[in-house]
Amino acid sequence: MKKWTKSSLIVAVSAMMVFALAACGGNNNEGNNGGTQGDSSEQKTVSIFQFKTEIVEPLNELAAEFEKEYPNINIEVQTVGGGADYGAALKTKFASNQAPDIFSNGGYAEMDMWFEHLEDLSDQPWVENLLPLAKEPMTKDGKVYGWPIGLEGFGFVYNKDLFEQAGITEEPKTISELVAAAEKLEAAGITPFANGYKEWWLLGLQGVNVAFGAQEDPTAFIQGLSDGTEKIPGNQKFEEWVDLIDLTLKYGNKNPLTTDYNTQLSLFTSGQAAMMQQGNWSQVQLDEISPGMNIGFLPMAANDNAEESDKLHVGVPSNWVINKNSPVKEEAKTFINWLVTSEIGQRYIVEEFQSIPSLSSIEVAEGAMGPLSSEVWEYAQAGKIFQLQNSKFPDGVGQEFASEIQAYIGGQTSREELLQQMQDSWDKLAK
Repeated sequence: MKKWTKSSLIVAVSAMMVFALAACGGNNNEGNNGGTQGDSSEQKTVSIFQFKTEIVEPLNELAAEFEKEYPNINIEVQTVGGGADYGAALKTKFASNQAPDIFSNGGYAEMDMWFEHLEDLSDQPWVENLLPLAKEPMTKDGKVYGWPIGLEGFGFVYNKDLFEQAGITEEPKTISELVAAAEKLEAAGITPFANGYKEWWLLGLQGVNVAFGAQEDPTAFIQGLSDGTEKIPGNQKFEEWVDLIDLTLKYGNKNPLTTDYNTQLSLFTSGQAAMMQQGNWSQVQLDEISPGMNIGFLPMAANDNAEESDKLHVGVPSNWVINKNSPVKEEAKTFINWLVTSEIGQRYIVEEFQSIPSLSSIEVAEGAMGPLSSEVWEYAQAGKIFQLQNSKFPDGVGQEFASEIQAYIGGQTSREELLQQMQDSWDKLAK
């Protein structure tokens, strides 16, 4: 989903980078297979519109390396993420005849919404190496329409040293154990949770997955919400999710609704708080702010069934798709193929983007991904995951959910009112 990016500001980064043409004279067939360095002096520009703010800097660094091999393709990168509404910004791009050549898409319902603009990528050489979990969101009628930039997972990132300081010897796997851990942390003078609830995506896209992902059949439940056979009010998993929100508020930082992503990270890295709802994407900023932190993941346990609760929320946050009407779509394919097949491209995906590769062909050296991504991968391999569901939501529901949850956090509505408002928003936008 970042769908799954993380800043409270709109980050708009436009960088002109010089890359190579796929083949001499712009042969399209070369572009399909990764391309070769061309001799033509003709310059072509590929525009990328994406929302992962945390990879902007390594993307620019990667461009410098790509430039050495492909001097005749220009890449324009624009990033709109964090607190900004990427979906609305993308619609504006298309409406103003500034459609990008490569753009981000979450898959599932979002793929269907943009389907008329998507290039079929099934013939690309990397498709055969896609992991099943990564391939699913962008597959329709057996054809693949996007490159998953990686797998991401989230839960409660926690400071192991602070847990030890508070005398917590075992990781909490249930909500009762989480309460007990919070009480010990508070007794030791440590704020248990750093809640960045100013960020709409933290609540409306990710946090709600505690309820959606835990349904017996999430896809069927979501379909049931749309056809009227399922309801949010009275659903046990949504009740448990609100219990978890209440827990984080009781043992959390002051003013959570004015705490953005950067402030949340500051509370966590300074040792003022022991846990925060975040994902492995945070590793990049954590390493910059406080290198070498002794950290790990805890499940966002919403009940006392350890077998059910001991899971992380894992999926594809974003896929890069190619505009099928782009005049430089073959050059766009060249860029993606180089990124996923070259040694330096693969290294950047793992070490600089801190992403779990979506392709089995990308090998990961031990420790290369950092502790958070390594733990997400361990959970995924063990099958202990809740798959991300927000890409199946009706357009705009995530933002509506976030506003309603923030009103609840602010004490403006009751639990019952919150769940009914969420139902009403779904009914309105699913039409």
